[in-house]
Amino acid sequence: MNSQTVIGDFHTILSEGQVWKTGGFTLPDGSFWAYREPEAVVIVRNGFLYVRAQLSRQHNHVQILDNAKHMYYSAKPVEVPEDGEISFELQIRARTQGTAPGDLYDGYVSLNLLDFTTGAALDFFAGNDNYASVYGVLPFPGVTVPETGGTKYFCIFKEAADFKPREFNTYKITYHRGKDEAVFYVNGQEVRREQNVPIKFNSFTIALGIMTEKDLTPEGSVSAHGQTVIAEWSPVTVTTTAK
Repeated sequence: MNSQTVIGDFHTILSEGQVWKTGGFTLPDGSFWAYREPEAVVIVRNGFLYVRAQLSRQHNHVQILDNAKHMYYSAKPVEVPEDGEISFELQIRARTQGTAPGDLYDGYVSLNLLDFTTGAALDFFAGNDNYASVYGVLPFPGVTVPETGGTKYFCIFKEAADFKPREFNTYKITYHRGKDEAVFYVNGQEVRREQNVPIKFNSFTIALGIMTEKDLTPEGSVSAHGQTVIAEWSPVTVTTTAK
């Protein structure tokens, strides 16, 4: 039995919490760290979301707050079926200006599937001339990560360049809770399969972001140096195949 929904409605992007909301985290002092570039240009046309931002946001002490610069979360998480498969598919175009050539992590466009009940994440990162599939369990602020007896926090990136640079590509991530398996596809071709996923995802918050991935230094953040990222996303098609 299949069911399918489309999460888009980008024309509501300014109506905070209706379909999408500004990404970020509540910090221990009660303040909210918003993933929002103050000078970002946001355009919605033909059903697609376009964001252009010169990167400026930085956090000098917490890596996960420094990485994402401008991000939207789905207002409601998508529940994972107990048995069966769930998939998320969309088109993304990424173009950058002023990023280091060949360095994906100097500025990219993301699809993030985030489980805030466990800290687990499945992602695609798209840059000017390459992309990465990403699988990890992360120390999200305020999230308790279950103990598995193995490595508690990890993030494994797999880079590739077999896509259409600076053009729209179709990205799809599937997850099967019963099989503990995640599969990544680009333009209909399987590019990665992760088996024996140690944590069971309960739900996915869909995140659409402009990000960097630059390690903090003893002097603080080095992620923003005037580079610009132009992101475009189609609506996200969510398909559930349950037994």
